[in-house]
Amino acid sequence: MDDAVQLDQIRQEDCIAGMRTLPDGCVDLAFADPPFNIGYEYDVYDDRRKAEEYLDWSQEWLSEVVRVLKADGTFWLAIGDEFAAELKVLMQRELGLHCRSWVIWYYTFGVNCKTKFSRSHAHLLYMVKDPETFTFNADDPKVRVPSARQLVYADKRANPKGRLPDDTWILRPQDIPESFQSEEDTWYFPRVNGTFKERKGWHGCQMPERLLERIILACSNEGETVLDPFTGSGTTLAVARKLDRRYLGFELSEQYAERALERLKSVQPGQPMDGAKDPLTSVPSTKQGRRRKDVPKDAAKLF
Repeated sequence: MDDAVQLDQIRQEDCIAGMRTLPDGCVDLAFADPPFNIGYEYDVYDDRRKAEEYLDWSQEWLSEVVRVLKADGTFWLAIGDEFAAELKVLMQRELGLHCRSWVIWYYTFGVNCKTKFSRSHAHLLYMVKDPETFTFNADDPKVRVPSARQLVYADKRANPKGRLPDDTWILRPQDIPESFQSEEDTWYFPRVNGTFKERKGWHGCQMPERLLERIILACSNEGETVLDPFTGSGTTLAVARKLDRRYLGFELSEQYAERALERLKSVQPGQPMDGAKDPLTSVPSTKQGRRRKDVPKDAAKLF
């Protein structure tokens, strides 16, 4: 990292202008959770752009992310259904990135929709600059998880180190835990809701620390630099600090920047993550829930 670049801070400014002040190839890992252009009420940003305008703006800030990434750098993009495909193509065709995984983040307490299936997932596009040279800590025990061979079958052929996180479909993971495991590339982490201790209460799009922990552990090493162009509630930077990484964030909103900075002041390297390590254990199964008296016991046969 260039000595002129100050790290471990949040810069309250537009991320495009801010990233343009950074030298080429100075970031090891970038994670971005930008506005989805779905009309969300942010503090200062207008989330209702025309599609072409939104895509042009996306290409502008994504170009800067790619420029500041090191030759072996990694980028993760969190995005909604509306523009996931377009941005994946843009990153590959126009910006020269390579997609290693298209991960689905599945969550409970999704956004209730009245005229279509309710929103209960986001896309996590895992991109690298060089398809042959990148950081992926496949043997880190904090990244790996127990395999079915280990947990279910007691198979002596099982790798004692466990296995890496694949993909699956799920309705209620807490009802069928044997069919939904953390090693799959549909990732289950509950959204950070208002009743959660982890919730900071002033930003409606707060990411779970456990989700960022997996990404940062897998795709960077201690002492390396993590960039978040859309700091928001500060989760990426807080997790980076807990995992002993350097960090740099940009945030357009003065209010969000100030509060994220206050959050970082209480974070120290080595501090445990907020949120349950195994989120399935924190959610009751259907059989443990309450049943309305006016619903027949065999109502499930209707579905």
